[in-house]
Amino acid sequence: MIRLRRAILAPGTTELLRGYTDDIRQQATEKERKDRAKELWANRRQVRPALVAGLAEMAPGHERCMYCGDGQGTDIDHFEPKSLAPLRTFDWLNHLLACSFCNSNQKRDLFPAAADGSPLLVDPTAEDPLDHLRLVLPVGTYRGLTDRGRACIEVFGLNARAVLVKGRMDAYSTAKDSIELWRIAMDKGQRDKATRIVRVAWNRPLIDVLVAMFHQSGHPAADALFAGEEEVLDLLRDSELRSAFLHFRGVSY
Repeated sequence: MIRLRRAILAPGTTELLRGYTDDIRQQATEKERKDRAKELWANRRQVRPALVAGLAEMAPGHERCMYCGDGQGTDIDHFEPKSLAPLRTFDWLNHLLACSFCNSNQKRDLFPAAADGSPLLVDPTAEDPLDHLRLVLPVGTYRGLTDRGRACIEVFGLNARAVLVKGRMDAYSTAKDSIELWRIAMDKGQRDKATRIVRVAWNRPLIDVLVAMFHQSGHPAADALFAGEEEVLDLLRDSELRSAFLHFRGVSY
């Protein structure tokens, strides 16, 4: 998971969403609100194209899942499930793009809460997941830094899905190659090639690996985190390279 910027919808779409929410709010009971929300969402043709376009604009890579970062984002997921919060069914701030596996097999209607009732899952459009998760780069698994990070690992199966772990390990190798190739291209004055390398690197699946690399290169324990990878760490700390890669996605690590 990486930090994402929430897109702004057109005023017409926002007005339609508000109308649907008002319709749900007018129902007399909670059950009626849930039933009405389900009915309206099943017939969301008027707003679906705009929602999908907005989510695609926000998503990592080529419309990748905002949870696992690997699968194609095919589903509009309700961060807070509509079965629990029907009034948020048409809340744009509650919509995320998910692959069908994360949405239907992993998250479903799960929405764990802390003892004080606050949500444990991390919304990547509202805060930085890396405040709660640390990727152990050489082995491709996540460590939970907080209860919320651990909840994300469990609910989304971030470590339990072998295909994700192996994919992150491969992505780490590929990301290292990309930054090395960028440096070589720049040293040769091949700026167009260097720009293509950055674009391709950011559009690959599992971009959370590249984001984690830059994030951890600035950590006080970076020398330990990149033990045996001193050349990689030096490249990640190269101000020119950091500017080229991080400005592409507006990241500020």
